[in-house]
Amino acid sequence: MLEPYFVAKLIHILAAVVVTGTGAGIAFFMFMANRSNNPQAIYITTKLVVLGDWLFTTPAVITQIISGLYLMYLLGYSFSSEWFYAVAGLFVLIGLCWLPVLKIQYRLRALAQESVEKNHISGEFKSLMRIWTLLGISAFAAILVIFWLMVFKPLPVV
Repeated sequence: MLEPYFVAKLIHILAAVVVTGTGAGIAFFMFMANRSNNPQAIYITTKLVVLGDWLFTTPAVITQIISGLYLMYLLGYSFSSEWFYAVAGLFVLIGLCWLPVLKIQYRLRALAQESVEKNHISGEFKSLMRIWTLLGISAFAAILVIFWLMVFKPLPVV
């Protein structure tokens, strides 16, 4: 029989892998498409990035929240502990980066579609890509810190 803790832990880890892997993959393909200066490649990539975030990242983030809170309950971790505040604060920071990224992706997609018609990448696209990249790097760094907090538990959990 499967124990709820191990099932929840597996789900939590798999969701973390999806969030991290999808984020890294999206960043790589957006970066490479942008570097190509090929309007068609950029447009196709931006369309798929928007889709990928909805299909993979969004469900994985929701799963992270639910499974993380359930694991805390199962383990008896305090929701007022330093560790929880650090993890929750970083999770909020990631969200504050990710929400504008989602909005920017829709604009990038529209600009990329225009660039196909004009066969030219606009300055606005390049400028938004820089913002998108900076927000993505910030969110990814915060994810790595959360991994560190999860593995090493350097702060009190109760």
